[in-house]
Amino acid sequence: MDESLLVRFDTRRDCEAQWRAVLARAVRQLDMFDPDFSVFPLGSSEVDAQLRAFLHGGGSLRLVLHDPGHIEREAPRFLRLLRDYSHLAECRQTPRALRQLTDSFCIADGLHVLRRFHSDWMRGEAAFDAPGAVDVPAHRFAGIWEESRQTLLPSVTGL
Repeated sequence: MDESLLVRFDTRRDCEAQWRAVLARAVRQLDMFDPDFSVFPLGSSEVDAQLRAFLHGGGSLRLVLHDPGHIEREAPRFLRLLRDYSHLAECRQTPRALRQLTDSFCIADGLHVLRRFHSDWMRGEAAFDAPGAVDVPAHRFAGIWEESRQTLLPSVTGL
């Protein structure tokens, strides 16, 4: 049996490296919550390729955020990915009552998790092969997901 691994970080570079490590381990389900996803390079070509491979392999992606503005302005590749894989990827926006939530996390397959304790800082931890570390964030994500409404819908404009 593999042992779990816990990695603490406090810089943007280390946070991104651990986030990419969580993404690389995702096979079936990827759940992410962040106020605006401005810290995560969702619009980069490398992340786009990684997420497309994940979704092409049958994975499912769920994102929840407070404000979609950053993604709308800075991540056109990610918007195309949402359009291309609308059957496997969904993005939701929190209601006003949940906008005080300031943590950030990414959960892969109920086994791996990256958590930033507060979205204003890079301090956090990543846990790999650690289902126990995923329990609380997964429970929080389920509640946030249920309360949130779909956003960043694929649409045809100008018609």
